[in-house]
Amino acid sequence: MAGTEVSLITVAYNSEATIGRTIESVLAQTVSPKEYIIIDGASKDSTVSVAEGYREAFEKKGISYIIVSEPDNGIYDAMNKGIKQATGDIIGMINSDDWYEPCAVETVLNAYAKEEFDMFYADLRMHMPNGRTFIKHSRNRKYATSRDWNHPTTFITKAMYDKYKYRNETIHDDYDLILRLKKAGARIVVKNVVIADFTMNGTSHEKSLKKAMERVRIKYGIYRDNGYSPLYFPECFIVEMAKLLIG
Repeated sequence: MAGTEVSLITVAYNSEATIGRTIESVLAQTVSPKEYIIIDGASKDSTVSVAEGYREAFEKKGISYIIVSEPDNGIYDAMNKGIKQATGDIIGMINSDDWYEPCAVETVLNAYAKEEFDMFYADLRMHMPNGRTFIKHSRNRKYATSRDWNHPTTFITKAMYDKYKYRNETIHDDYDLILRLKKAGARIVVKNVVIADFTMNGTSHEKSLKKAMERVRIKYGIYRDNGYSPLYFPECFIVEMAKLLIG
């Protein structure tokens, strides 16, 4: 763990209502990251001013605090911008309506000290619109499925991100990157501990049959592009229908 540094990145757009909780979760880490980068897509609300209000708190903790606000070409373009600026050995992404548990960075660094990885992910607490929560557990198995993986808990080394970027083509470009890394033989470590919280109110959970079927088409195309069997169509269909039914 000694000498290994972590960069955390948040991409945001019109997130004034939620970004404070995200930022505070970074400040609450039991082991501080090297830097925290916020990439804002030229928000029209007070997202940037809310973020700027935490600058002194980061300075006191000795954490480099970078805020960039400019137009972008979508969430994955913003993520790529953040990755390009990051200087840590390991990079974590947390969106502006989600947040980390205090143990997140420490858990990742402890895992890396035991077994150096290219990618790490862990369990995620899902927060439904009705206030209920449940744990989405992580696994790494030969049969690839997004049901086993959690983006807010994912940490990927800078070295891997230098080779593989988000394609910025679909709403599932994050999972496309995971499949490409698996295909490339990336060293993956999974730990069954909750290190982040996810709010189920984004594009990937929009409750519309038309939107759900569009997500099925996109995700199935990603599986096929990465060499997976046509039998993955039922996997995509079942996952999206479950989202449609439970939120």
